Amino acid sequence: MTRAITIRAFTAFRRVPLCGYVGAEWHSALHAPLRAAPRLIYYSPHPPPHPRDPIMPHRFTGLIPATYTPLTPDLAVDLAAIPPLVEQLIADGVCGLYVCGSTGEGVSLSSGERRQVAEAFIAATRGRVPVIVHVGHDSLAEATALAAHAAKIGADATSAMPPCYFAIRDAAMAVDCAAAVAAAAPNLPFYYYHIPVMTGVAIDVVDFLKQAGDRIPNLAGVKYTANTLHEFQECIALEGGRFEMLSGYDELLLPGLAVGARAAVGSTFNVATPLYARLIAAFDAGDLDRARREQLRAVAMIRVLMRFPFHPAMKAVLEMIGTPCGHCRPPLPKLSRTDEERLRESLESIGFFTWARQHASTAAV
Repeated sequence: MTRAITIRAFTAFRRVPLCGYVGAEWHSALHAPLRAAPRLIYYSPHPPPHPRDPIMPHRFTGLIPATYTPLTPDLAVDLAAIPPLVEQLIADGVCGLYVCGSTGEGVSLSSGERRQVAEAFIAATRGRVPVIVHVGHDSLAEATALAAHAAKIGADATSAMPPCYFAIRDAAMAVDCAAAVAAAAPNLPFYYYHIPVMTGVAIDVVDFLKQAGDRIPNLAGVKYTANTLHEFQECIALEGGRFEMLSGYDELLLPGLAVGARAAVGSTFNVATPLYARLIAAFDAGDLDRARREQLRAVAMIRVLMRFPFHPAMKAVLEMIGTPCGHCRPPLPKLSRTDEERLRESLESIGFFTWARQHASTAAV
């Protein structure tokens, strides 16, 4: 997945990364009126272990950045900054985008802004990589409206964290909420977003999948942002690999691969996709020593970022590498100039600017 290959489309040649959707044509007739690009076939040498419903003829393989939402100095959504960000991520070899999630400050955006951001990312990708739109909201009415909008504008999948102000006590309650959101975009794959550290919804995800599998026809799987690897592995193995489990913990990408993950969604992929691509390539080649070294670099990077408010620090790093996205909205703070300099110096001290963005062909062993 660390290099691009040329694949003949039905009407033209296009360069696409050797990662992404698996199997059949993901660029469906549903999207044709909104995307003029020729239909492509994304290929992976690893077919899914479980037969897929026609709604979900594909699986991800590779890295899916949870995208940041660019903001202007007065903290308005900066739609004009989205295309350069998308171009950089596609050039880095990502296999999809996850829009308006936690990283994208979806909970700090109005529903109207979320629609605008989703539209801008889908337009900027021009069908080159699939886009998952996060539509979760404390109001199920808003979540279902956002899901319907995502389907209308040509999203490739939807995802939603559960409502979390009123406590969700068990998997059955989470399934009820997810079923309502998924039904609003019935022709798109749906990924439940499990992030208990933020939502407080610490359900048994195995139980969720067992119940949801019969209730939600378009349930593709789970974006799993938790460090409970034993449960993550159980979910991967459930019903012969029926559900697609997207690893959501950047610090645990290598352990996730070891228990069967094939794709991951992450915040730090925005600034270090080549690092994680080298990690995956080393793992796939059986070079565990190198895979461990790359994972340890990622851990060192994240340790530095965590000395500061994480997302404001990440936006500062995006500025440092040439893809500015502005600052974050309150309640997330703005880094001071002093903190920005401390952050840069700390990243320089671990070699971040040397190894984070080196592609496999140029990276030192």
